[in-house]
Amino acid sequence: MPKKIIILASGGGSNAENIIRYFQHKAQVEVLGVWCNKRQAGVYARAKKLKTPCFYFDADDFSEILSFEKEHKPDLIVLAGFLRKIPIALLQAYPQKIINIHPALLPKYGGKGMYGMYVHRAVKQANEKESGITIHYVNEHYDEGAVIRQESVELFTEDEPQDIAKKVLALEHHLYPKVIEQLLFQHG
Repeated sequence: MPKKIIILASGGGSNAENIIRYFQHKAQVEVLGVWCNKRQAGVYARAKKLKTPCFYFDADDFSEILSFEKEHKPDLIVLAGFLRKIPIALLQAYPQKIINIHPALLPKYGGKGMYGMYVHRAVKQANEKESGITIHYVNEHYDEGAVIRQESVELFTEDEPQDIAKKVLALEHHLYPKVIEQLLFQHG
């Protein structure tokens, strides 16, 4: 039986696409689908292009996702640019099986409202010498779950927020699928 994952996304979907592509030809992992809480998000087109189901859901009501998960029993729930808080019911149903990637070295630049360019602008404003990614378990607080892996990139004085974003995204695309794969097979 292959290991199964679902992806939750809210935006353009480059991380979701990258994860789907990574596992597309690996029989031991199946991406069951992508769930998105924004009707106009770019992730729909990316998923369709890769022949992966992509479902809309109201982020104030996770009951559809809970029903889907009870039926299909994913091994891991992967947040890829998902910008809503995960409800307690889902956290309790999947303890230590919901992961997120954050575009900074937590605990710095985390919490509600700290995503995307907001993070990169704050990093630039603070004149940080490095930034990076944090892959972590999701808990009831934004960006406070146990860290699974962090990786950094060097920043230079001349780096603008857009430059920081490109460096961090490249790191996300390189590492996130590999960490997902490691987690799937370490849990047995």
